[in-house]
Amino acid sequence: MTILPPPEPDPTALRLFLARLRAQRGWSYDELAARSGLSRRTLIEIEQGRTIGTLATWHALAHAFHVPLGELLGPLCEGHASPGSEG
Repeated sequence: MTILPPPEPDPTALRLFLARLRAQRGWSYDELAARSGLSRRTLIEIEQGRTIGTLATWHALAHAFHVPLGELLGPLCEGHASPGSEG
């Protein structure tokens, strides 16, 4: 049995998805910061790819957007099968 390394997550797709969600709602960074409890600076740094954020950050964003955390993090698996989908 050959063991292959797991596919790499795609943080670029994740940050672009965040920017798209924010734009679809017409929210500024300040609006999303107020809704999520995160700092404006954190949001800008995530969208500009300077940081990935923590699980707690993404949890707060999921609540702010009223979407399941799995949906918000789904773009990490863009370009490859999600875990458990192969069998």
